[in-house]
Amino acid sequence: MQVHPLDADDPTPPFEQLRAQLAGRVAAGDLPAGTRLPTVRGVAAELGLAVNTVAKAYRALEADGVVVTEGRRGTFVASRPAGADAGTRAEAERAGAAYVAAARRAGLTLPEAVRLVEGGW
Repeated sequence: MQVHPLDADDPTPPFEQLRAQLAGRVAAGDLPAGTRLPTVRGVAAELGLAVNTVAKAYRALEADGVVVTEGRRGTFVASRPAGADAGTRAEAERAGAAYVAAARRAGLTLPEAVRLVEGGW
């Protein structure tokens, strides 16, 4: 499994770029359940990142249930419950639309609504 290069000009922090890349590849089926991810040190060396940056991305993926770490065996793409693939994105889109409607009813501005999402992220 190869990790795609990150965008140095993107204002998004590197750990978040890596987290989003891997989560997106899992959701798209590019990284099926059981795929072993490279070691934290290996990804850090490949991308020219600090080990702690990659470790932070892996921890976030594990907290989201995208990957599981099995001690010295390594980190693997987690098994996904039935219907979790395409349905998960559709569910997020429905939740986003519901949030927008609630934020507008509450009189929030777009920047205020975005700050709430960022705070929860």
